[in-house]
Amino acid sequence: MTSMKRRNLMKNGVAVAVAGAAGVTINASASDQDTVDNPSVSSNQELIDSVDAIFGEHMDAELNGDLDRTLATMTENPHIVNVPTMIGGQGEQGVRTFYANRLIGQFFPPDVQFETISRTYSPERLIDELIISFTHTIEMDHILPGVEPTGKFVEAVFVVIVGIEDGKVSYEHIHWDQANVLVQLGLIDPEGLPVTGAGAAAKLRDPSIPDPFYNES
Repeated sequence: MTSMKRRNLMKNGVAVAVAGAAGVTINASASDQDTVDNPSVSSNQELIDSVDAIFGEHMDAELNGDLDRTLATMTENPHIVNVPTMIGGQGEQGVRTFYANRLIGQFFPPDVQFETISRTYSPERLIDELIISFTHTIEMDHILPGVEPTGKFVEAVFVVIVGIEDGKVSYEHIHWDQANVLVQLGLIDPEGLPVTGAGAAAKLRDPSIPDPFYNES
């Protein structure tokens, strides 16, 4: 994935949600006119631009594989936690090791697509709710440790929480729907289990879709 693709993803979510003191939520697909018509949105554009710039610089360095520059965008004692796998790093050396050994070259497969559902801003953190889809053609230690590429298509719901402190990234907490990822890869038999595979992402896109257990929407 190119840094331009990541920047485009960020711009697509620019008018999603303004949190903190503003306490205003905006749909991810809000247009520029929506922003103009809603004074709460336009009054917080500086916050949105500032947070996007901080995280954008971090992501550009990360995706370019520049460890020194990546760490320069983070605070002195950062941490990263991929919650379902517990893989990540604590402190500058731990985060450096994580990037070097578990992320660079295996972030996501080439066909990855990011679909922003919502984005929430505050001075202290950025929260992204998104659907990530990809074909599992590479090893992905941070998400699927020890799992060889299956060649199967996956789409899963992710929530990424990014801490912001003194103009730098202080942490990243990455949550995703691991059970439904494993169902789509054929590693879990969903029979008799309260899991849905790709249906979870579809439901997030369209809440009117009935659930497979009670057929209720």
